[in-house]
Amino acid sequence: MRICVTLAILLATTSAAFAGGGFDIVIPGRAGVPVIINGVDASYAVVEGEWGLGQNWQVQPTVYGGRVIDPVPNVGHYYPSAGHLPGYGRLEIEPPLGRRLPQPAESYHQSWSAQSAPLPAQSDVPVNPPAIIYAPQGDGLLGAPPNVHPRKHRGMP
Repeated sequence: MRICVTLAILLATTSAAFAGGGFDIVIPGRAGVPVIINGVDASYAVVEGEWGLGQNWQVQPTVYGGRVIDPVPNVGHYYPSAGHLPGYGRLEIEPPLGRRLPQPAESYHQSWSAQSAPLPAQSDVPVNPPAIIYAPQGDGLLGAPPNVHPRKHRGMP
């Protein structure tokens, strides 16, 4: 009995390893971006073939229902070095040499300038005062002449 249960579990777990040989339906991961396999748009098509990491050998995949993509798309670019004329665009016509020229345009001149704002009205204090302010000469009495001692002025010895 144990051997039958063990054999059934072994067969059930190993049968999933042999299930990778079928076909796949390709669904693009982003709308509008095709899945290209060997120059064929394989979006929403069936792809058959063993490829990737599943086997040690790789078979060329077969795409059923895909559209063949032009390897050199006609995108409308113009490269002068290719030697082909552009399919559309501006038709440039060279004017004749002796044509009448239009009147020259009138002269036009415009200029801009910038300046600082005017300074405010100046006071008696200088803009950059000196670091040391000198005190008036005298002994501290208003109106006293210099070098006069106040005690001597009041009659004291």
